[in-house]
Amino acid sequence: MQSIILSSMAFEDTLIGLAVGLIVAVCVYLIMKMQLRHRISIVIKEFEKTWAEQESSVRKDAADRSRYVLKGKIAEHMVPLLSDVFKYDPSDARFIGAPIDYLIFDGYTAVKDNNSDDPITVILADIKTGNATLNRTERKIKEAVEAGRVRWETIQLDF
Repeated sequence: MQSIILSSMAFEDTLIGLAVGLIVAVCVYLIMKMQLRHRISIVIKEFEKTWAEQESSVRKDAADRSRYVLKGKIAEHMVPLLSDVFKYDPSDARFIGAPIDYLIFDGYTAVKDNNSDDPITVILADIKTGNATLNRTERKIKEAVEAGRVRWETIQLDF
């Protein structure tokens, strides 16, 4: 009988220990959850503050870049009219835009209009403004021209 009482007390002690452990675990969980939420709210506030401080500069930078691109596009179309920088007859130039800006047939107008026998020189030209440089594709085209990997081909259609 005494062993049953001791066994029953041990079982009650175990249940009480489990209950206390569970209560402590729940309390620790709730405290840690509150701390985590507090830390998250601090990070969110810091992010919002940083974003507010940097948003205007990001928007200004985007507007500046857009303005530079627009100025470049305008310059690409206007350059044949600038005789101090464009040394060819504007009517010899053909704007193609991509992957290069111009195909210039230097001497074409003289041959066409004046029946000149002077040779025509074909020039591939790209217009850059400010600190702009050739992109990868433009560099590859420049290398092909400089290496002489340019040829004439007539494509015949039979209809």
